Amino acid sequence: MVIVFVVLVLAVFGGLHWYVWRRTVRDTTARPGTARRVGTALVVGGPFLMFAAIASERGGAPFWLQQVLAWPGFLWMAFSLYLLLALLVGEVVRPLLRRVLERRPTPAVEPVGVREDAPVRTRVPDLEAESTSQTESSSGSETGTGTETGAGAESGAKPGSAETPEPAATGPSRRLFVSRVVGGAAAAAAVGTVGYGTYGVLRGPKVKRVTVPLAKLPRSAHGYRIAVVSDVHLGPVLGRGFAQKVVDTINSTQPDLIAVVGDLVDGSVKDLGPAAAPLAQLKARHGSFFVTGNHEYFSGAEEWVARVRELGLRPLENARTELADFDLAGVNDVAGEDEGQGPDFVKALGDRDRSRACVLLAHQPVQIHDSVDHGVDLQLSGHTHGGQLWPGNLIADQANPTLAGLERYGDTQLYVSRGAGAWGPPTRVGAPSDITVVELASRQA
Repeated sequence: MVIVFVVLVLAVFGGLHWYVWRRTVRDTTARPGTARRVGTALVVGGPFLMFAAIASERGGAPFWLQQVLAWPGFLWMAFSLYLLLALLVGEVVRPLLRRVLERRPTPAVEPVGVREDAPVRTRVPDLEAESTSQTESSSGSETGTGTETGAGAESGAKPGSAETPEPAATGPSRRLFVSRVVGGAAAAAAVGTVGYGTYGVLRGPKVKRVTVPLAKLPRSAHGYRIAVVSDVHLGPVLGRGFAQKVVDTINSTQPDLIAVVGDLVDGSVKDLGPAAAPLAQLKARHGSFFVTGNHEYFSGAEEWVARVRELGLRPLENARTELADFDLAGVNDVAGEDEGQGPDFVKALGDRDRSRACVLLAHQPVQIHDSVDHGVDLQLSGHTHGGQLWPGNLIADQANPTLAGLERYGDTQLYVSRGAGAWGPPTRVGAPSDITVVELASRQA
Protein backbone atom coordinates (compact mmCIF):
# COMPACT_ATOMS: atom_id res chain seq x y z
CA MET A 1 0.00 0.00 0.00
CA VAL A 2 2.85 2.37 0.77
CA ILE A 3 4.31 1.87 -2.71
CA VAL A 4 0.92 2.48 -4.31
CA PHE A 5 0.49 5.67 -2.27
CA VAL A 6 3.96 6.93 -3.22
CA VAL A 7 3.36 6.19 -6.91
CA LEU A 8 -0.01 7.96 -6.75
CA VAL A 9 1.51 11.02 -5.08
CA LEU A 10 4.33 11.19 -7.63
CA ALA A 11 1.85 10.82 -10.49
CA VAL A 12 -0.26 13.71 -9.18
CA PHE A 13 2.86 15.79 -8.55
CA GLY A 14 4.16 15.09 -12.06
CA GLY A 15 0.78 15.85 -13.60
CA LEU A 16 0.59 19.23 -11.88
CA HIS A 17 4.07 20.15 -13.09
CA TRP A 18 3.15 19.06 -16.60
CA TYR A 19 0.18 21.41 -16.42
CA VAL A 20 2.45 24.25 -15.26
CA TRP A 21 4.88 23.50 -18.13
CA ARG A 22 2.09 23.44 -20.68
CA ARG A 23 0.56 26.74 -19.62
CA THR A 24 3.79 28.68 -18.98
CA VAL A 25 6.14 27.20 -21.56
CA ARG A 26 4.48 25.34 -24.42
CA ASP A 27 1.43 27.58 -24.80
CA THR A 28 3.46 30.79 -24.62
CA THR A 29 6.00 29.88 -27.31
CA ALA A 30 5.09 29.80 -31.00
CA ARG A 31 7.59 27.09 -31.88
CA PRO A 32 10.47 25.10 -30.34
CA GLY A 33 13.45 27.27 -29.61
CA THR A 34 15.68 28.70 -26.90
CA ALA A 35 12.82 30.12 -24.82
CA ARG A 36 11.00 26.79 -24.73
CA ARG A 37 14.19 24.89 -23.83
CA VAL A 38 15.01 27.28 -20.98
CA GLY A 39 11.45 27.14 -19.64
CA THR A 40 11.42 23.35 -19.78
CA ALA A 41 14.72 23.19 -17.91
CA LEU A 42 13.31 25.36 -15.11
CA VAL A 43 10.08 23.38 -14.73
CA VAL A 44 11.96 20.06 -14.72
CA GLY A 45 14.92 21.21 -12.61
CA GLY A 46 12.87 22.96 -9.91
CA PRO A 47 11.25 19.79 -8.49
CA PHE A 48 14.57 17.94 -8.51
CA LEU A 49 16.18 20.74 -6.49
CA MET A 50 13.24 20.69 -4.07
CA PHE A 51 13.48 16.95 -3.40
CA ALA A 52 17.27 17.20 -3.20
CA ALA A 53 16.99 19.95 -0.56
CA ILE A 54 14.61 17.89 1.59
CA ALA A 55 16.67 14.70 1.18
CA SER A 56 19.97 16.44 2.01
CA GLU A 57 18.50 17.94 5.20
CA ARG A 58 16.88 14.72 6.37
CA GLY A 59 19.82 12.53 5.30
CA GLY A 60 22.48 14.59 7.06
CA ALA A 61 24.39 15.61 3.94
CA PRO A 62 27.39 17.93 4.34
CA PHE A 63 26.10 21.24 5.64
CA TRP A 64 27.55 23.25 2.76
CA LEU A 65 25.58 21.07 0.34
CA GLN A 66 22.40 21.60 2.36
CA GLN A 67 22.92 25.35 2.12
CA VAL A 68 23.52 25.22 -1.63
CA LEU A 69 20.35 23.21 -2.27
CA ALA A 70 18.08 24.81 0.33
CA TRP A 71 17.55 28.25 -1.18
CA PRO A 72 16.58 27.26 -4.76
CA GLY A 73 14.89 24.01 -3.72
CA PHE A 74 12.68 25.41 -0.98
CA LEU A 75 11.88 28.62 -2.84
CA TRP A 76 10.73 26.52 -5.79
CA MET A 77 8.38 24.72 -3.39
CA ALA A 78 6.66 28.00 -2.55
CA PHE A 79 6.88 29.48 -6.06
CA SER A 80 5.38 26.42 -7.77
CA LEU A 81 2.47 26.43 -5.31
CA TYR A 82 1.47 30.01 -6.06
CA LEU A 83 2.22 29.68 -9.77
CA LEU A 84 -0.17 26.71 -9.91
CA LEU A 85 -2.87 28.59 -8.01
CA ALA A 86 -2.48 31.65 -10.25
CA LEU A 87 -2.71 29.51 -13.40
CA LEU A 88 -5.90 27.89 -12.13
CA VAL A 89 -7.38 31.35 -11.65
CA GLY A 90 -6.17 32.12 -15.15
CA GLU A 91 -8.37 29.36 -16.53
CA VAL A 92 -11.35 31.51 -15.60
CA VAL A 93 -9.79 34.67 -17.05
CA ARG A 94 -8.64 33.04 -20.29
CA PRO A 95 -12.06 32.66 -22.05
CA LEU A 96 -13.14 36.11 -20.90
CA LEU A 97 -10.03 37.68 -22.41
CA ARG A 98 -10.64 35.85 -25.69
CA ARG A 99 -14.18 37.20 -25.88
CA VAL A 100 -12.95 40.73 -25.34
CA LEU A 101 -10.41 40.37 -28.14
CA GLU A 102 -12.97 38.84 -30.51
CA ARG A 103 -15.33 41.78 -30.02
CA ARG A 104 -12.69 44.32 -30.90
CA PRO A 105 -12.82 45.45 -34.56
CA THR A 106 -10.02 44.14 -36.73
CA PRO A 107 -7.85 47.10 -37.82
CA ALA A 108 -7.57 47.81 -41.58
CA VAL A 109 -4.53 46.24 -43.17
CA GLU A 110 -2.53 48.37 -45.62
CA PRO A 111 -1.58 46.44 -48.78
CA VAL A 112 2.10 45.83 -49.23
CA GLY A 113 4.00 45.80 -52.56
CA VAL A 114 1.01 46.55 -54.82
CA ARG A 115 1.53 48.21 -58.26
CA GLU A 116 -1.18 49.10 -60.75
CA ASP A 117 -0.31 48.85 -64.46
CA ALA A 118 -1.08 51.85 -66.64
CA PRO A 119 -3.70 51.31 -69.37
CA VAL A 120 -2.27 50.12 -72.69
CA ARG A 121 -3.24 52.12 -75.76
CA THR A 122 -3.87 50.06 -78.93
CA ARG A 123 -3.57 51.11 -82.58
CA VAL A 124 -5.66 49.67 -85.43
CA PRO A 125 -3.30 48.92 -88.32
CA ASP A 126 -4.27 50.01 -91.87
CA LEU A 127 -4.65 47.60 -94.76
CA GLU A 128 -1.26 48.38 -96.23
CA ALA A 129 0.53 47.69 -93.00
CA GLU A 130 -1.51 44.53 -92.63
CA SER A 131 -0.47 43.35 -96.09
CA THR A 132 3.18 44.09 -95.42
CA SER A 133 2.94 42.26 -92.13
CA GLN A 134 1.49 39.18 -93.85
CA THR A 135 4.32 39.22 -96.45
CA GLU A 136 7.02 39.31 -93.77
CA SER A 137 5.30 36.91 -91.36
CA SER A 138 7.06 33.81 -92.67
CA SER A 139 10.56 35.27 -92.31
CA GLY A 140 9.91 36.86 -88.91
CA SER A 141 7.71 34.21 -87.29
CA GLU A 142 10.26 33.29 -84.65
CA THR A 143 11.01 36.91 -83.91
CA GLY A 144 7.30 37.78 -83.79
CA THR A 145 6.59 34.96 -81.44
CA GLY A 146 9.27 36.10 -79.06
CA THR A 147 8.05 39.69 -79.21
CA GLU A 148 4.47 38.66 -78.54
CA THR A 149 5.51 36.57 -75.60
CA GLY A 150 7.53 39.41 -74.15
CA ALA A 151 4.66 41.83 -74.56
CA GLY A 152 2.26 39.42 -72.88
CA ALA A 153 4.64 38.99 -69.97
CA GLU A 154 5.08 42.72 -69.68
CA SER A 155 1.41 43.57 -69.64
CA GLY A 156 0.38 40.40 -67.71
CA ALA A 157 -3.26 41.44 -67.37
CA LYS A 158 -6.16 43.17 -68.93
CA PRO A 159 -5.95 46.92 -69.11
CA GLY A 160 -6.70 48.54 -65.77
CA SER A 161 -6.24 45.34 -63.73
CA ALA A 162 -4.23 45.23 -60.42
CA GLU A 163 -2.34 42.58 -58.49
CA THR A 164 -4.10 41.02 -55.44
CA PRO A 165 -2.78 42.84 -52.30
CA GLU A 166 -0.95 40.76 -49.68
CA PRO A 167 -1.65 41.85 -46.08
CA ALA A 168 1.26 42.66 -43.75
CA ALA A 169 2.05 40.43 -40.74
CA THR A 170 -0.37 41.07 -37.86
CA GLY A 171 1.67 39.58 -34.92
CA PRO A 172 0.86 36.53 -32.74
CA SER A 173 -2.49 34.79 -32.88
CA ARG A 174 -5.16 35.56 -30.32
CA ARG A 175 -4.58 32.20 -28.62
CA LEU A 176 -0.84 32.82 -28.27
CA PHE A 177 -1.42 36.39 -27.08
CA VAL A 178 -3.90 35.26 -24.41
CA SER A 179 -1.56 32.48 -23.24
CA ARG A 180 1.31 34.94 -22.87
CA VAL A 181 -0.80 37.45 -20.96
CA VAL A 182 -2.23 34.85 -18.56
CA GLY A 183 1.08 33.00 -18.11
CA GLY A 184 3.03 36.21 -17.56
CA ALA A 185 0.51 37.52 -15.06
CA ALA A 186 0.53 34.20 -13.17
CA ALA A 187 4.33 34.16 -12.98
CA ALA A 188 4.42 37.79 -11.82
CA ALA A 189 1.81 37.09 -9.13
CA ALA A 190 3.76 34.06 -7.88
CA VAL A 191 7.06 35.95 -7.78
CA GLY A 192 5.46 38.87 -5.94
CA THR A 193 3.72 36.65 -3.40
CA VAL A 194 6.80 34.57 -2.61
CA GLY A 195 9.05 37.61 -2.58
CA TYR A 196 6.92 39.49 -0.08
CA GLY A 197 6.40 36.38 2.06
CA THR A 198 10.14 35.72 2.15
CA TYR A 199 10.90 39.32 3.08
CA GLY A 200 8.45 39.01 5.97
CA VAL A 201 10.37 36.05 7.40
CA LEU A 202 13.89 37.39 6.88
CA ARG A 203 13.17 40.75 8.50
CA GLY A 204 12.36 38.89 11.73
CA PRO A 205 9.21 38.23 13.79
CA LYS A 206 7.01 40.96 15.16
CA VAL A 207 5.88 41.18 18.77
CA LYS A 208 2.32 40.20 19.58
CA ARG A 209 0.76 40.83 23.01
CA VAL A 210 -1.99 38.79 24.60
CA THR A 211 -3.56 39.07 28.04
CA VAL A 212 -4.65 35.82 29.69
CA PRO A 213 -6.66 35.91 32.94
CA LEU A 214 -6.07 33.00 35.33
CA ALA A 215 -8.49 32.34 38.17
CA LYS A 216 -5.87 30.89 40.52
CA LEU A 217 -3.17 33.50 39.87
CA PRO A 218 -2.51 35.61 42.96
CA ARG A 219 -2.67 39.38 42.84
CA SER A 220 1.11 39.61 43.24
CA ALA A 221 1.59 38.00 39.80
CA HIS A 222 -0.82 40.29 37.99
CA GLY A 223 0.90 41.56 34.84
CA TYR A 224 3.53 38.81 34.79
CA ARG A 225 5.01 38.67 31.24
CA ILE A 226 6.05 35.46 29.49
CA ALA A 227 7.77 35.81 26.11
CA VAL A 228 6.72 32.80 24.03
CA VAL A 229 8.87 31.84 21.05
CA SER A 230 8.41 28.71 18.97
CA ASP A 231 9.46 27.20 15.65
CA VAL A 232 12.60 29.25 15.06
CA HIS A 233 13.88 26.49 12.73
CA LEU A 234 17.55 27.39 12.58
CA GLY A 235 19.01 25.48 9.64
CA PRO A 236 20.65 25.81 6.23
CA VAL A 237 18.52 28.87 5.40
CA LEU A 238 17.92 30.66 8.71
CA GLY A 239 21.24 30.91 10.53
CA ARG A 240 23.04 32.89 13.20
CA GLY A 241 21.94 36.29 11.90
CA PHE A 242 18.30 35.27 12.17
CA ALA A 243 18.85 33.86 15.67
CA GLN A 244 20.31 37.22 16.70
CA LYS A 245 17.20 39.03 15.43
CA VAL A 246 14.98 36.70 17.45
CA VAL A 247 17.05 37.22 20.62
CA ASP A 248 17.10 41.00 20.21
CA THR A 249 13.33 41.08 19.69
CA ILE A 250 12.70 38.97 22.79
CA ASN A 251 15.01 41.05 24.97
CA SER A 252 13.35 44.26 23.78
CA THR A 253 10.10 43.15 25.44
CA GLN A 254 11.80 42.89 28.88
CA PRO A 255 9.92 39.74 29.88
CA ASP A 256 9.80 38.16 33.32
CA LEU A 257 10.26 34.70 31.80
CA ILE A 258 11.12 33.29 28.38
CA ALA A 259 9.53 30.10 27.05
CA VAL A 260 11.04 28.38 23.99
CA VAL A 261 8.39 25.83 23.04
CA GLY A 262 10.15 23.57 20.54
CA ASP A 263 11.37 23.27 16.95
CA LEU A 264 14.37 25.44 17.62
CA VAL A 265 16.57 23.74 15.01
CA ASP A 266 16.66 21.67 11.83
CA GLY A 267 20.08 20.07 11.99
CA SER A 268 22.77 18.71 14.26
CA VAL A 269 24.65 20.49 17.01
CA LYS A 270 27.79 20.09 14.90
CA ASP A 271 26.30 22.07 12.02
CA LEU A 272 24.11 24.54 13.89
CA GLY A 273 25.85 25.00 17.23
CA PRO A 274 27.35 28.35 16.14
CA ALA A 275 23.99 29.51 14.75
CA ALA A 276 22.32 28.93 18.13
CA ALA A 277 25.04 30.75 20.09
CA PRO A 278 23.08 34.07 20.36
CA LEU A 279 20.57 32.30 22.63
CA ALA A 280 23.09 32.78 25.43
CA GLN A 281 22.17 36.49 25.33
CA LEU A 282 18.54 35.93 26.36
CA LYS A 283 17.62 37.97 29.43
CA ALA A 284 14.63 37.52 31.70
CA ARG A 285 14.07 38.07 35.43
CA HIS A 286 13.16 34.44 36.09
CA GLY A 287 15.20 32.82 33.33
CA SER A 288 14.62 31.01 30.04
CA PHE A 289 13.02 27.57 29.66
CA PHE A 290 12.95 25.07 26.80
CA VAL A 291 10.93 22.05 25.71
CA THR A 292 11.53 19.83 22.71
CA GLY A 293 9.55 19.90 19.48
CA ASN A 294 9.23 17.19 16.85
CA HIS A 295 12.13 18.61 14.81
CA GLU A 296 14.54 18.22 17.71
CA TYR A 297 14.01 14.46 17.41
CA PHE A 298 15.02 14.65 13.75
CA SER A 299 18.18 16.51 14.76
CA GLY A 300 19.50 14.71 17.85
CA ALA A 301 17.32 15.71 20.80
CA GLU A 302 19.70 14.65 23.57
CA GLU A 303 22.57 16.67 22.11
CA TRP A 304 20.39 19.73 21.69
CA VAL A 305 19.01 19.50 25.22
CA ALA A 306 22.58 19.50 26.49
CA ARG A 307 23.50 22.37 24.17
CA VAL A 308 20.66 24.69 25.20
CA ARG A 309 21.53 23.99 28.84
CA GLU A 310 25.06 25.19 28.10
CA LEU A 311 23.58 28.35 26.56
CA GLY A 312 21.76 29.15 29.79
CA LEU A 313 18.28 27.79 29.04
CA ARG A 314 16.66 25.32 31.42
CA PRO A 315 15.15 22.26 29.66
CA LEU A 316 11.91 20.97 31.14
CA GLU A 317 11.89 17.27 30.20
CA ASN A 318 8.63 16.10 31.72
CA ALA A 319 9.49 18.29 34.67
CA ARG A 320 8.09 21.12 36.77
CA THR A 321 9.48 24.05 38.68
CA GLU A 322 7.60 25.97 41.37
CA LEU A 323 7.90 29.71 40.93
CA ALA A 324 6.77 32.15 43.59
CA ASP A 325 3.24 32.62 42.25
CA PHE A 326 2.55 29.66 39.94
CA ASP A 327 3.90 26.34 38.71
CA LEU A 328 5.75 26.13 35.40
CA ALA A 329 5.89 22.68 33.80
CA GLY A 330 7.05 21.24 30.51
CA VAL A 331 6.59 17.95 28.64
CA ASN A 332 8.50 16.36 25.77
CA ASP A 333 7.02 16.33 22.30
CA VAL A 334 4.97 13.35 21.14
CA ALA A 335 7.63 12.64 18.47
CA GLY A 336 9.90 11.48 21.29
CA GLU A 337 7.75 8.40 21.84
CA ASP A 338 9.65 6.59 19.08
CA GLU A 339 12.83 7.04 21.12
CA GLY A 340 11.25 6.27 24.48
CA GLN A 341 11.27 9.97 25.40
CA GLY A 342 7.63 10.91 24.87
CA PRO A 343 5.51 13.18 27.06
CA ASP A 344 4.85 12.08 30.61
CA PHE A 345 2.15 14.23 32.19
CA VAL A 346 2.06 12.18 35.37
CA LYS A 347 5.77 12.76 35.98
CA ALA A 348 5.48 16.47 35.25
CA LEU A 349 2.18 17.21 36.98
CA GLY A 350 1.10 14.20 39.04
CA ASP A 351 2.05 15.38 42.52
CA ARG A 352 1.54 19.12 42.24
CA ASP A 353 -0.70 21.32 44.38
CA ARG A 354 -3.76 21.97 42.21
CA SER A 355 -4.71 25.04 44.21
CA ARG A 356 -1.84 26.85 42.51
CA ALA A 357 -2.03 28.14 38.94
CA CYS A 358 -0.11 26.05 36.43
CA VAL A 359 1.40 27.05 33.08
CA LEU A 360 2.53 24.18 30.84
CA LEU A 361 4.95 24.30 27.91
CA ALA A 362 4.06 21.68 25.27
CA HIS A 363 5.08 21.96 21.63
CA GLN A 364 1.99 20.55 19.93
CA PRO A 365 -1.56 21.81 20.51
CA VAL A 366 -2.89 18.22 20.39
CA GLN A 367 -1.50 17.76 23.90
CA ILE A 368 -4.25 20.01 25.26
CA HIS A 369 -6.50 17.09 26.12
CA ASP A 370 -3.95 15.68 28.58
CA SER A 371 -3.51 19.16 29.99
CA VAL A 372 -7.24 19.40 30.69
CA ASP A 373 -7.15 16.03 32.45
CA HIS A 374 -4.29 17.19 34.69
CA GLY A 375 -5.79 20.53 35.68
CA VAL A 376 -3.45 22.81 33.74
CA ASP A 377 -4.60 26.43 33.64
CA LEU A 378 -2.69 27.57 30.55
CA GLN A 379 -0.83 25.60 27.87
CA LEU A 380 1.66 27.41 25.62
CA SER A 381 2.33 25.75 22.26
CA GLY A 382 3.56 26.27 18.70
CA HIS A 383 4.04 23.71 15.91
CA THR A 384 1.30 24.84 13.49
CA HIS A 385 3.09 27.90 12.00
CA GLY A 386 -0.45 29.20 11.55
CA GLY A 387 -0.43 27.22 8.29
CA GLN A 388 2.67 29.19 7.06
CA LEU A 389 1.63 29.15 3.37
CA TRP A 390 -1.98 29.88 2.48
CA PRO A 391 -4.06 27.78 1.82
CA GLY A 392 -2.03 25.41 4.04
CA ASN A 393 -3.86 26.92 7.00
CA LEU A 394 -6.98 25.02 5.91
CA ILE A 395 -5.14 21.71 6.28
CA ALA A 396 -3.32 22.69 9.49
CA ASP A 397 -6.59 23.82 11.04
CA GLN A 398 -8.07 20.35 10.52
CA ALA A 399 -5.00 18.64 12.02
CA ASN A 400 -4.84 20.74 15.21
CA PRO A 401 -7.42 21.70 17.83
CA THR A 402 -6.26 25.33 17.59
CA LEU A 403 -4.43 26.80 14.61
CA ALA A 404 -3.25 30.00 16.28
CA GLY A 405 -4.25 32.30 19.09
CA LEU A 406 -6.06 31.76 22.39
CA GLU A 407 -8.90 29.30 22.97
CA ARG A 408 -10.49 27.68 25.99
CA TYR A 409 -10.99 23.95 26.61
CA GLY A 410 -12.99 23.51 29.80
CA ASP A 411 -11.03 25.14 32.60
CA THR A 412 -7.82 25.10 30.54
CA GLN A 413 -6.75 27.79 28.10
CA LEU A 414 -4.52 27.08 25.11
CA TYR A 415 -2.37 29.68 23.38
CA VAL A 416 -0.70 28.72 20.06
CA SER A 417 2.03 30.88 18.56
CA ARG A 418 2.52 31.04 14.77
CA GLY A 419 6.25 30.77 15.38
CA ALA A 420 9.24 33.00 14.74
CA GLY A 421 10.79 31.26 11.72
CA ALA A 422 9.71 28.94 8.93
CA TRP A 423 10.29 25.37 7.84
CA GLY A 424 11.17 24.58 4.23
CA PRO A 425 10.62 27.77 2.24
CA PRO A 426 11.71 30.81 4.28
CA THR A 427 8.34 32.21 3.31
CA ARG A 428 5.04 32.97 5.01
CA VAL A 429 1.80 33.92 3.30
CA GLY A 430 -1.25 34.71 5.40
CA ALA A 431 0.48 33.61 8.62
CA PRO A 432 2.98 36.25 9.78
CA SER A 433 5.68 35.18 12.21
CA ASP A 434 5.51 36.38 15.79
CA ILE A 435 6.97 36.36 19.25
CA THR A 436 4.11 36.59 21.74
CA VAL A 437 4.26 38.31 25.08
CA VAL A 438 1.63 36.60 27.22
CA GLU A 439 0.64 38.83 30.11
CA LEU A 440 -0.96 36.93 32.96
CA ALA A 441 -3.85 38.66 34.71
CA SER A 442 -5.15 37.88 38.18
CA ARG A 443 -8.88 37.97 38.66
CA GLN A 444 -8.21 39.04 42.23
CA ALA A 445 -6.59 42.28 41.07
